[in-house]
Amino acid sequence: MADKKATSPLVKLAIDFGPLIVFFASFKLGDIYLATGTFMVASVIAMIASRVLTGSIAPMLKVTFVIVMVMGGLTLYLQDETFVKMKLTVINGLIAAVLLFGLMTGRLYIKMVMELAFEMDDEGWRKFTRNYVTFLVVMAVVNELIWRTQSTDFWVNFKTFGYMGATFIFIMAQMPMMMKYMPDEDEEGSDA
Repeated sequence: MADKKATSPLVKLAIDFGPLIVFFASFKLGDIYLATGTFMVASVIAMIASRVLTGSIAPMLKVTFVIVMVMGGLTLYLQDETFVKMKLTVINGLIAAVLLFGLMTGRLYIKMVMELAFEMDDEGWRKFTRNYVTFLVVMAVVNELIWRTQSTDFWVNFKTFGYMGATFIFIMAQMPMMMKYMPDEDEEGSDA
């Protein structure tokens, strides 16, 4: 197993959001099928970049990659944009189900993934998991409503900007709760 390398936040953002930006630009220059194909290629490049630049591939990136390849492949093979539009619903639903299962069985999977970014006690992680599951389910429903009732152009804009904006607002809304469950620096200093 490769050692994790120190990675700048900009590199991580490029790995996480690069394929989405490529998808958006390809759609604007071509159509949904061109965008899907370039998104798949960009996802492969993101996986390779993650491995080379960070020394590992995050579990979330692996799951997303598999779903992108399956749903994108079906979209291109069947020439049916339904599959690429459902990808967001499938990813959100799968992650929500795994997190909910973990919560119900006393496993805090989100803590395992995010513990390096945030330090909270288990009660904080449980509340954040509950809130994140709710957010993911709501966004899966919103995605279904949008792709089924709006134009492909509208859906691409939602997927690129609306979803990212909603995620940012969700994270900002969680900050007061997260701060409540973070350890006091005074307490940490007195333990030394």
